[in-house]
Amino acid sequence: MLQIRVGVQLASLRLPLKQGLLTAARMGAEAVEIDGRNEVKADELSRTGVRQVRKMLEDLNLRVSAVTYRTRRGYQVPDDLERRIAATQQALKMAYELGTNVVINHIGRVPEKNTPARTIMVEALTDIGRYGQRVGATLAAETGTESGEELAGLITALPPASLGVDLNPANLIVNGHSPREAAKALGEHVLHVHATDGTRDLAHGRGIEVQLGRGLAEFPELLGILEEHQYRGFITIERRQGENAINEIADAVKYLKSL
Repeated sequence: MLQIRVGVQLASLRLPLKQGLLTAARMGAEAVEIDGRNEVKADELSRTGVRQVRKMLEDLNLRVSAVTYRTRRGYQVPDDLERRIAATQQALKMAYELGTNVVINHIGRVPEKNTPARTIMVEALTDIGRYGQRVGATLAAETGTESGEELAGLITALPPASLGVDLNPANLIVNGHSPREAAKALGEHVLHVHATDGTRDLAHGRGIEVQLGRGLAEFPELLGILEEHQYRGFITIERRQGENAINEIADAVKYLKSL
């Protein structure tokens, strides 16, 4: 049976690091997702800094569900690509030192097969995956810009265990894709799940993020699909657009635990 381990994305709380950790612990979260560019900077964190962060986590009985490391461009764009690869590798190393094996990023729109952009992306992700295997962490591509089937096709073009998946239902819904079909296509590759929800705004012809449980993401069904693939990772609550994010996140913790 799938064990629901609930995390909270610190960035969604919009609080300083220490206050965010304390708030997440009080909500009943078991883990937190840390931003590797803004909250704990991968390019500046020393060994002493790692020990200090881990001590704060241990004092609150928290773990790190994942490190998010956003790059300004995807891995299919040749401009400054080597710098992005090196920065991502640095984030993978930091993530392992903080106690997680998952780094989340939007990898960029997956290019069509047999195109130069596709070749560039495959080579970049192969390099990142090879480094990640050495340091003990894996890059997880956040879903959304393409269907689960398209992303699965890219993963099969890479060496085994080069790239994992962060399943983000709201991103998929906003972009017109099915979370259910994505979970089915990508289930064996999912390393992390974002507890997000979304719906289609028919009046404006677009998708919008909504509070967990109020949109089109059928979480009991999605978790059932992941259970078939023996998913053992965290389910981390993200809420970026709500006006009362802290209360909504606290409600989301209760909602997930009720499942």
